[in-house]
Formats: sequence, C-alpha cells, structure tokens
Amino acid sequence: MKITTVSISYSRKFNLGSYESLDLGCSLWAQLEEEEDADGVVQYLYHQAKASVKNAAIPVLKASGYQINKVNSQKQSVDTSIEENSEEL
Repeated sequence: MKITTVSISYSRKFNLGSYESLDLGCSLWAQLEEEEDADGVVQYLYHQAKASVKNAAIPVLKASGYQINKVNSQKQSVDTSIEENSEEL
C-alpha cells in the first residue's frame, strides 16, 4: 500500500483553577513524495503540533498563575520530603 498523505492531531487540556480549563489542539497533515518515510513525517508533524499547543498555552498559563503555583507547591513538598528523609540518615 502506498501512503500519499499523513495527518496528526494533538490536543491537551490545561487546568486553570477555579473550575476553569483550557482546551487547545492542533491538526497537521502533509503530502508525501515517493522517497519520503511516512513514519518520519508523522513524528515530525507530532512534534510540531505539540510545540504549537505548548506555545499557545504559555501566555494563558502565565496569566492564570494556577499551574505555576501548583508546580511550586509540588516542589516544596518534594523538598520537604527529601529533608525529612535525609535527617533520618
């Protein structure tokens, strides 16, 4: 079977806190030439779609602050756990 067109869709839901979320998605497709590897093109499209979603989400996530606070609280929890475990040694 000869593949002439490939497509990829990537979507992600981001929690903004206060019962709000952000759904972002990207779909890309490409026409293949005779010598092109379909799997390689699919991987390339996937990484491009993922980067596009990430770039679109960054300004909204920075404005919301929820994700940043969530990461900081998780980091503090891990740091505290490491300190407690090192005291036991």
